[in-house]
Amino acid sequence: MSGRAGRCKVLLTQGAEQDLESIHDSIAEFDSVANANHLLDRLMEVVDGLARSPERGSYPKELVALGIKEYRQTAFKPYRVVYRVLGSRVVIYLIVDGRRDMQSVLARRLLGA
Repeated sequence: MSGRAGRCKVLLTQGAEQDLESIHDSIAEFDSVANANHLLDRLMEVVDGLARSPERGSYPKELVALGIKEYRQTAFKPYRVVYRVLGSRVVIYLIVDGRRDMQSVLARRLLGA
């Protein structure tokens, strides 16, 4: 897939959209709305950047340990953006603070455990 011309279409699942809302709401409540807006803008830059180079992300080590290499991740600060490349689409499944228990978050959201 490397060498693909053009841009991929980036789609956020409902879960990823809820993740962004939760991150924004938490920072707005405990810090400031301005900082929450700034972080949201930066996370969206990361998401939008996947349209140009979706293969740049690494495989989440928690999933590789289970033999799963369907998902990739990229990061901004402590936040991890977990996605899949499906043809000319990039589907964002999860945007989460990487300091959380990622094994259980990934299992619950991606593997239905």
